[in-house]
Amino acid sequence: MDLSTVVARFDETLATGEFADVDASANGLQVGPDEMSVETVAFAVDAAEATIEAAVEAGADLLVTHHGLVWGGLDRVTGRDFSRIEPLIREDVALYVSHLPLDGHQELGNAAGLADHLGLVDRDPFGSLGPVHIGQAGSFESPKTTDEVRDALDELDGNEETQVFDFGPDEISDVAIVTGSGVDWLDEAIESGADALVTGEGKQKVYHEAREAGITVFLAGHYATETFGVRSLAERARKMGLEAVYISHPTGL
Repeated sequence: MDLSTVVARFDETLATGEFADVDASANGLQVGPDEMSVETVAFAVDAAEATIEAAVEAGADLLVTHHGLVWGGLDRVTGRDFSRIEPLIREDVALYVSHLPLDGHQELGNAAGLADHLGLVDRDPFGSLGPVHIGQAGSFESPKTTDEVRDALDELDGNEETQVFDFGPDEISDVAIVTGSGVDWLDEAIESGADALVTGEGKQKVYHEAREAGITVFLAGHYATETFGVRSLAERARKMGLEAVYISHPTGL
């Protein structure tokens, strides 16, 4: 399949253009020619030397990641940038990136995948950012204890231990999710009446804000909460007739 066709289908599926004004990431094709043939696609959370090397070893023509190489412009290709970009060009591996579009997609995205994992129902978009949403909210069919939710999050690929600020009700019914670094949406979770916010990593002030508001916050790891999108996109690639390889490289963060 032509690279331009793969890129166009991913862009259309993920509504990439809708996030252009709110995302620092240069979403879409970041490295690659206008045209090349794609048969094998590797998928990973991060574009880093380790995942690029793994993509080359897998014989990938295209690497798709959630975190890419270009954030708000690229002035010089030296140092770390050169070490990452050079093997892509040398080995004819293109790089496609989807950051916030792959967080907020309500079927294939990271938040949607995490909501699936937790078994949430009655789901709606959550985590407003300008005209778009980067998260999802839903409810348990039957209320869960904090320990039950923590146990489910501990099962995530790459999650070493879920940190919990247990300030909400004893039983949790309504949950808001913004994966990765999502504690900036705590106020939106509070305003929505959620019992808990699930995200990846926290900030110092969140402890006090959650305690004062009476809401529980689960920090399940930035990496661990953001494997769902690329894995879902890998399944979509297989349906397109492409060979898809998922590269797991947890960071412990």
